[in-house]
Amino acid sequence: MMDQKLGILMLDTQFPRILGDAGNPDTYAIDVVIHIVENVGSLDVVNDQQMPPKILQQFIDAAQSLEQEGVSAITSTCGFLFKEQDSISAAVDIPVMVSPLSLYSDIKSSIGRKKVAILTASETDLITLLHSSDDIEIDEVEIIGMEKCAAFSEAILRDKQDQLKDLRSDEIEEFIKSNLIERLSDRNDIGAILIECGNLPPYISAIKTVIDLPVYSILDGVEQIMS
Repeated sequence: MMDQKLGILMLDTQFPRILGDAGNPDTYAIDVVIHIVENVGSLDVVNDQQMPPKILQQFIDAAQSLEQEGVSAITSTCGFLFKEQDSISAAVDIPVMVSPLSLYSDIKSSIGRKKVAILTASETDLITLLHSSDDIEIDEVEIIGMEKCAAFSEAILRDKQDQLKDLRSDEIEEFIKSNLIERLSDRNDIGAILIECGNLPPYISAIKTVIDLPVYSILDGVEQIMS
């Protein structure tokens, strides 16, 4: 596994990608090749609409370029790309997992009748998308969004030129912990937490200090496709 390379489809952003972020090469114990999909930012993907064909083609072209560079598998920095998982995967001949939402069925199987709490960049957008999804039943999940966290939204959920160039990670961490405590404490119907957003794995350790549940992210997806 150590001599393999991971290809990463990365949105065109300017906020810092701290250790643990899906777009930080030091997050991984293997070599990575990052392909920035130029002029495609957070708001082009984090929304409740299907992806325009022109933008989808940019991701397909980027995936094919990574394949030509010799990567062993491909992931991404944005879980909302689950909308186009099948299209991107079909365009190459190597394993692809662009969203941790692809882990949902395995997680659900492991927890039986309990629900999966999904921590997402945008609660409202993800709820809308899941209403039309055949893969995830909306009544089997608890969606918890980050859009009301100013430190998160002002750095990440903005057009590139408007994104903050510093990341108030302490504020993001506190928001996550307080929100999870408010939403999940005393809930015995939740069996696991799935982090949709590629910017949120840095906070997994903090999450585990307040909620005693298994936590999954795109990093688990990378381990799966690289094995």
